[in-house]
Amino acid sequence: MQQKNITEFEKEYDIKEHPSIKGIQIIEGKNNFPISWLNQQGYCEYQIYIEYMKGIETVPTPEMTHGSAIHNQLETIFKQDATPATFEEAVEASKETASMSRECFVVAPEYGIRGYIDEIWMKPTEIVIIDDKPGRTPYQSTMNQVRAYCLAYKNMTDETRTIKAALRERGTDNLFWIEVFTPEIEKEIKFTIERMHGLLDGKKPFIPTKNPNKCRSCRYKRYCEHYKK
Repeated sequence: MQQKNITEFEKEYDIKEHPSIKGIQIIEGKNNFPISWLNQQGYCEYQIYIEYMKGIETVPTPEMTHGSAIHNQLETIFKQDATPATFEEAVEASKETASMSRECFVVAPEYGIRGYIDEIWMKPTEIVIIDDKPGRTPYQSTMNQVRAYCLAYKNMTDETRTIKAALRERGTDNLFWIEVFTPEIEKEIKFTIERMHGLLDGKKPFIPTKNPNKCRSCRYKRYCEHYKK
């Protein structure tokens, strides 16, 4: 596959920073959150409240640091041989010739989500959207994250080709989970995204995890009123 380094977009958006919630932008007049938050939501919603609503910052875990290092290394290698292209050029060209890109930015103002796809394969017959994760377990939270990338991509392109969501073991070629982005799955992820907006708008309460193992390993436990030693 050809390697395309997507560096810009033909469409421009009206973007403002949210006045009080860290990480939230207001795009086309609607709150817009990073898609990666869906992974955090599945782990513990209250963690989102502590980090972004209260603005508590902590030191990254060794696992986070290691993951970022691998991610940056792959991105550097990719850019060495990739050809610059706009998002629209890459999508259109892929209808004839398969290509792949890393760190592909997608945004869907209609649904209030945005994020960077780790890797995307654009083929004449299908689009495969890949998110790299440690381990080989497809958790609901990680599946929701890559499904939201699919939704944002589809919203940007009105894509008629088959879209697939995939999880890959970080640092390997192992796609350990893959599914077709069906209308039923699209409906489910829209529901999850709406819940996130309800949390951020103050219409719904942040529910803490009931898993004590998650609490013990949480980097925010010292700031959490729900943590029980």
